[in-house]
Amino acid sequence: MLTIRAMTAADADDVLAIYQAGIDTGDATFETAAPTWAAFDAGRLPQHRFVACDAGGRVLGWVAASPVSARPAYAGVVEHSVYVHPDARGRGVGATLLRALITSTEAAGIWTIQSGIFPENTASLALHASAGFRVIGTRQRPGCLHGVWRDVIAIERRSTVAGLTAPAPPR
Repeated sequence: MLTIRAMTAADADDVLAIYQAGIDTGDATFETAAPTWAAFDAGRLPQHRFVACDAGGRVLGWVAASPVSARPAYAGVVEHSVYVHPDARGRGVGATLLRALITSTEAAGIWTIQSGIFPENTASLALHASAGFRVIGTRQRPGCLHGVWRDVIAIERRSTVAGLTAPAPPR
């Protein structure tokens, strides 16, 4: 049985270990080391971060969103990350976490969830496609990882619920 719950500071060690395991694959992110919990916590929206736990309470994966801009025009746009423990991959953990994120962001009026995925990370691309994300383009070599310039596939999911009407102009 899989349980999804809000991520808390008590999950820090598990979340950062899963993040580091993803980093170690070389196909998950340009990061080369997981951040401190303080840095991780400061960069992600508390209401849009979740962990998936097995029946014994073991954290199997996490999802979190960050604002893309402080500009009011982008108030309904977030960037997300989803990571699954190597032992739990292929068991629906990522899909369940993405559903939780979509539910929370739509309830908050967020109309776009976006991310970037290395083309070699075919499992993540397939996971996101199954959750309604679409490819919007390829960023050609925006960064270098371990001496190799890497492309990134830009993806997004537009809500079918949130953001259907234009927000009121700022006063």
